Amino acid sequence: MTIAGQREVVMTTSAFAEPSATPVLSAIRSRPRLKAVMKRYLEAIGYDTTDWVRVAMYRHAFEFIARLGPERLRVLEVSAGSQWKSRFAFESFMGTSYPTFDICKDVLPDQFDLVIADQVFEHLKWPTRAARNVYEMVRPGGHFLIATPFLVRYHPSPIDCNRWTSEGLSCLLQEAGFPEAGIQTFAWGNRSCLKANLSAWRKRGFFGSLRNEPDVPIMVWAYARKPLEPAGAA
Repeated sequence: MTIAGQREVVMTTSAFAEPSATPVLSAIRSRPRLKAVMKRYLEAIGYDTTDWVRVAMYRHAFEFIARLGPERLRVLEVSAGSQWKSRFAFESFMGTSYPTFDICKDVLPDQFDLVIADQVFEHLKWPTRAARNVYEMVRPGGHFLIATPFLVRYHPSPIDCNRWTSEGLSCLLQEAGFPEAGIQTFAWGNRSCLKANLSAWRKRGFFGSLRNEPDVPIMVWAYARKPLEPAGAA
């Protein structure tokens, strides 16, 4: 896997096309316990149950967090899922949920070592406002980890408003207050994954290629560090 913006790793072969939902699959998905059992079984035989579009990003971001020392991190996830908190034993973890907490207008009184927004900002009406609110909640020296798709189909949840390239994501973060020198952006994608996800969200499965084609950025992500001192401070 080679990621735009960074050297790297592995390559597999042809695309794996997951079948469309059947009554059996629908029944499994509607039963959390059965779904968890099936997930463990599939992973035990080498079937990657992660959404194909996210695999490269997760691997890269997990390595980034591991280097930070997760046991020392106070973490906030905006519109939280299970991926991050199940992976790491953070010092503390808080997750928000929409609409109880709206990142476009709400700010928590606390500050955090790491704020995560995973597949959130494409659904926001006011992403610049949201990024500025995140900046307020990152402690000086802390990080904002943002991941958002670029070349994927329209998927309202409840709305779908935005797409950014790596350069565009950096500009958004700079508008929020993060200095350009403290922003690292990355992108991954290939044509096989792009085509496979046009009609449904595919899992990587056994054979989903992790080869990167820089001109087909499906997933874009960034790590932005808040300065220890405000700009212009002595």
